[in-house]
Amino acid sequence: PGGEAFWGQPPEVLDGLGREWLVSEFACDADWASWEMHPEGDEFVYLLDGDIEFLLEAADGSRSAQRLTGRGAVVVPRGAWHTARVFRPSRMFFITWGAGTEHRPV
Repeated sequence: PGGEAFWGQPPEVLDGLGREWLVSEFACDADWASWEMHPEGDEFVYLLDGDIEFLLEAADGSRSAQRLTGRGAVVVPRGAWHTARVFRPSRMFFITWGAGTEHRPV
């Protein structure tokens, strides 16, 4: 399971699943409920199908957006907070270094 069912697990469970490479595929049919940040490495995201907009927040607080429709990719820089708006149901493939991943509410 993805989303809160995955990230809501106790830290010791998450550490066992994703302290190194975290490779996953998720289906999203609604905007993400949280921002996330990976302090140990960039995140590669490939949109397999759908229509989403990635919102990124840099360390200085500035924000940018990148919309992907159909297929496409975005690289989220290490340490950048990010979330997604979902315009139609989407499937995405993610690769990142999982150690230290953090979340905060949107």
